[in-house]
Amino acid sequence: MRCFPIMPSAVLPRAILLTVSLLSGCAAADSSGVQVGPGGRAAASSSVYGNFLAGRFALNHGDFDAAANDLLMALAATPNDPDLLQQAFTASVNAGRPEAVQLARRLPSNQVGQMILANDAAKSGNWGQAIARFQGLPRDGFMQLLQPLLLAWAWHGAGNPEQASVTLRPFIDNSRFRAVVVLHAALIADLSGRAREAASLFQLAASDLSGQGPRTAMIVASWMSRTGRTEEGAALLRQMAAASPEASIALPGMIALLGKRQVNTALDGLAEIYSTFGAALRTPETNDFAMVMTRLALDVKPDFPAVRLLAADIQVAARHPDAALGLLESAMRTSDYIAPIIRLRRATLLEQIGRSDEAIREVERVGRDYPDSSLPDIALADLLRSKRRFAEAIVAYDRVIAGIRQPTANDWIVYYGRGIAYERTGQWSRAETDFQHALTLSPDQPSVLNYLGYAWADMGRNLERAYALVQRAAARRPNDGAITDSLGWVRYRQGHFQDAMKFLEKAVGLEPEDGTITDHLGDVYWAVGRRIEAHYQWRRALTLKIVPEDAAKIEAKIKSHPNGAMASEK
Repeated sequence: MRCFPIMPSAVLPRAILLTVSLLSGCAAADSSGVQVGPGGRAAASSSVYGNFLAGRFALNHGDFDAAANDLLMALAATPNDPDLLQQAFTASVNAGRPEAVQLARRLPSNQVGQMILANDAAKSGNWGQAIARFQGLPRDGFMQLLQPLLLAWAWHGAGNPEQASVTLRPFIDNSRFRAVVVLHAALIADLSGRAREAASLFQLAASDLSGQGPRTAMIVASWMSRTGRTEEGAALLRQMAAASPEASIALPGMIALLGKRQVNTALDGLAEIYSTFGAALRTPETNDFAMVMTRLALDVKPDFPAVRLLAADIQVAARHPDAALGLLESAMRTSDYIAPIIRLRRATLLEQIGRSDEAIREVERVGRDYPDSSLPDIALADLLRSKRRFAEAIVAYDRVIAGIRQPTANDWIVYYGRGIAYERTGQWSRAETDFQHALTLSPDQPSVLNYLGYAWADMGRNLERAYALVQRAAARRPNDGAITDSLGWVRYRQGHFQDAMKFLEKAVGLEPEDGTITDHLGDVYWAVGRRIEAHYQWRRALTLKIVPEDAAKIEAKIKSHPNGAMASEK
């Protein structure tokens, strides 16, 4: 399922994101572990070291509350250990624990600590202290943009919108920063009653919404509605939803709230800034920092469902589905327009952790609550397909397709899903039609290119065309194990065994737990005469992830040696 970004990373220049390492040691804890030894370091007692190890394990698995509990206990026993202090602080921040404030006071050079202390001052109404904290932040890396934005909102909180405007003005003419700065300058002017300045800035923000997310569109549309341009605001939201399919289910709720101001206080403004940077920092290299930004946002605005969704997505990217589910559970009862997206994402997570029946029931409930949206049926069809309930999945896909009046590029995924269900139920002609229709709508989708090419190869059909399709898929995803396997499998079917072996060995390295890929490697080893290795790979495949019918074919192949089949069959 697609993500529902608060604000895309395109808002922030890539050059700034690449300097995120300047914050190293400020947000993410050193994973090297505590050093046991004399001189104030952690004592080698089993209880302290046990708490430390348990805390590090929990931290690495996204269980921040448990990590904070264990690391704080270890820190209480060895309060002068600087590494332990840093890691306990990181866990406390990510868990939203009040101890983060006390620990931040012991980390005067820690930038996240200074933001935590500034937040604490702002929440108590001490905007002067918040200003001082924000002014003390360095202006390097992405802080060259984050610091003035935070400072501007603090000046607004202190009742000095003129100084807020002065703080942001140098950045408005900078094309690299304009999108995010103009939006927040407009919000501050609007809240300060400076209607003419707000109108000029919002118009500038509205003139360049390409690549912006639903949150930005909602803020601008809300201003339009509050200034007598309700239909224009609604049109803006409809345009956004057309470009962001997952947002379509939220569209009615967004339109219903058009007249409601989205950012009401300086604290709300700080939360928006933190969430913007959290969304921008969502990369494999910077996810730790992104998570900290979401926690800073929730620190000043705990009831911010979009940020909880963002935090959950970050946890999913880090392969912590249970932690992601916990974040969504706390946002489940929101009346925010984002509620149906949270519920659908929760269902996806339930399926990922093996609670498929519960996931299906949740999706069905969302479908009843939002009957005008096709997204619940799409999610239901995908869940049924994952449960190998292909006939039922086809019925759900049929309902979705029947409601598509004019297919767009975004609809490729529905035809692709139904094509898989058709193929798995032996209805190949229908499956092939759906796959080709998906490619007509979106010609460069690697998943479709790969599936159709592999299927043709598996049936021994259209082998040259199959190889061309899979090559196109591989050009877009060169390190995808399934696509690399398909390259090898097509070459195997063409009789190019040395080429096939090269691709399949790489594929096994990319996906070592995939039984089908390992089975294919066994087949090519057999074809080149490496029969002992072939049998080893076939036996290994039986210990990996593989569907029962394929396992039965591998067992039959092993038993029929040396005269049995030498190729896997689907």
